[in-house]
Amino acid sequence: MDSPNPSPSELELLKCLWRDGVASARELHDRVGAARGWSYSTTRTVLQRMVDKGLAEKRDSHGLAVFAASADKLDLIARMVRDFARRVMEVDGALPVSAFSGSALLDEAELEELERFLEAEEKGGRAS
Repeated sequence: MDSPNPSPSELELLKCLWRDGVASARELHDRVGAARGWSYSTTRTVLQRMVDKGLAEKRDSHGLAVFAASADKLDLIARMVRDFARRVMEVDGALPVSAFSGSALLDEAELEELERFLEAEEKGGRAS
């Protein structure tokens, strides 16, 4: 089953987890929450919602609670791109991955994999 689409706040934390890997709530707050004007408790609440939704998982590392993304980056991005294209742009055909070539979130290999995800979805399947 696919994980649900993240809220804008959840997406900010997910991007940080995808970029940096495992992090504590304090580290995530320092990297994302503080810049967004969140209190530390807001960061923790967003993280707990993400765990509840299956977007992130909570782990124990030497007695410290840390978080990791459990949503697959490329699968989630492909679904969100396709959803945006259909709902907002009313595009029901192939999407050019070249539109994302300047992304700081995706490297060249990930762009190629995203293209495979989008092509597979276009054909009614899933990339493997």
